[in-house]
Amino acid sequence: MMNSLKFALANKAFRHSLLLLQTLNTRLAYILSVLLHPLLMPTLLFGIIFYQAPVAIANLDLFSGATKVGLLSLKQGLLLLILLQTFIVPALAIYFIYRLGYIKTLEMQTLRDRRLPYLITVIIYTLITAFYTKSISQFPEIAVLMSSITFSIAVVAFISLYWKISAHAVGISGTIGAVLGVAIHYPETQLIHTFGFLILLAGFLLAARLQLAAHTLAQIIAGVVLGLVISLSATLILL
Repeated sequence: MMNSLKFALANKAFRHSLLLLQTLNTRLAYILSVLLHPLLMPTLLFGIIFYQAPVAIANLDLFSGATKVGLLSLKQGLLLLILLQTFIVPALAIYFIYRLGYIKTLEMQTLRDRRLPYLITVIIYTLITAFYTKSISQFPEIAVLMSSITFSIAVVAFISLYWKISAHAVGISGTIGAVLGVAIHYPETQLIHTFGFLILLAGFLLAARLQLAAHTLAQIIAGVVLGLVISLSATLILL
């Protein structure tokens, strides 16, 4: 009788431990999904290029020494501007339409919830690309990279009319593809460690999306292929 009671208690404790582990894994997966949100990928990409491969932006170092943006250096000012334009503005726009009731959740788990936010994001990114093409023409490489990012989002928006492709996979693989393209063009930049770290991050992120049941494996693989093909092609052909 005593042994049966001990076994039952041990079994219950084991099940509680598994449940706790699953809960912790789910929370970690959610945190990782937020920290590596697709809208943050442009800031990550340009941060890597500005500080680890500035040679990829032809005039960046030329202007950096003499140009200030308030108290910030040119690189810091540009990076802050990119963060505001590519993350803060679209995130606020998506939150606004959420508050108005046009989408049910900020996670945008259904195709219906994804369509309007993606359309708005494409419009915002198109305007951003036009801004860097016309207003900051001394850095054409930024415009090229922004064009590839905008095109990726547009393709995701179109696919999302019919199928739930992983935007997280597109975002992180697009960053990897762009960094790889820069590394191929400028081997002196020594981006091998950064490239390896991004691969590791991508593995954790994609596992997190599967853990959250946000996407199927096919949707994630499709996102990885799409992001890599567009970003690598853009950097190798246009940069």
